[in-house]
Amino acid sequence: MSERNQFEQTLSSTDPLFVSIDWLQEHYHQPALQVIDARMLPVGQENVRDVEEEYRAGHLPQAVFFNIESLSDHSSPYPHMMLRPEAFAVAMRELGVHGDKHLIIYDEGNLFSAPRAWWMLRYFGAEKVSILAGGLAAWKAAGLTIDQGTFAPEQSDFEANVSDKAAIKSLNDVLLISHEGGAQITDARSAERYRGEVDEPRAGLYRGHIPGALNVPWNELVEDGRLKADAALSRIFREHGVNLDRPVISSCGSGVTAAVVLLALTQLGVENLSLYDGSWGEWGTRSDLPGVDVQHQS
Repeated sequence: MSERNQFEQTLSSTDPLFVSIDWLQEHYHQPALQVIDARMLPVGQENVRDVEEEYRAGHLPQAVFFNIESLSDHSSPYPHMMLRPEAFAVAMRELGVHGDKHLIIYDEGNLFSAPRAWWMLRYFGAEKVSILAGGLAAWKAAGLTIDQGTFAPEQSDFEANVSDKAAIKSLNDVLLISHEGGAQITDARSAERYRGEVDEPRAGLYRGHIPGALNVPWNELVEDGRLKADAALSRIFREHGVNLDRPVISSCGSGVTAAVVLLALTQLGVENLSLYDGSWGEWGTRSDLPGVDVQHQS
């Protein structure tokens, strides 16, 4: 089996993309299950909110905190770049995450960041990864138990096994595909950002979008903390010009909400999916690249 087929088989495994509150309640104390808190703040809110303190103030029982900001490659000048496999493995061992357990990920309930954690864990070889529909908000609304403080289990023996390195695309990969074709590029940012009508929320970025990229705003795909029904998702992708029979490279501002698009495409059974990890946070720094509006910089 090829690396690409192995990775796609992992993405489309029989484990559900989403589990319900009722399902998690029923299975919570099974030893083969582990719960992960992957909440994350949108860019700019880190100045007024402390996400780690919010985790300590209230999280699902025995949920470890998967801090996407911390679990990024800080040797890169671009936000949220994937760690090297060995560094990710060390981080997961220290966090106590077991790659052979059924990992249940949740975020605040807006499906903003849980898909990024889902993609990361899948990419690095975790076999069973699901997202809690409705996230923390739905759990609280159901009146269920909330823990406080930091949960720190014993270290694990997590091994990072990347079966398909092509599932992460570089700037040069995307530049070539943008020029020559071979795959569709999607952009999960808002329509206003995609069209270059507003400044980017990160300082130093030009307005614009990758030439040929199709704008599929991530929040159009989400309803009540989970993905919309398949028929609605298919319609949305068609309306934005996405051919579900062709490969897709997903991008956004920094590689986070691009994973929402990948999650939706996975739910629809689309194959040959990849993530442009640098996204506009990388492309938009370069005045020499096509699609960049050098007259407007944040």
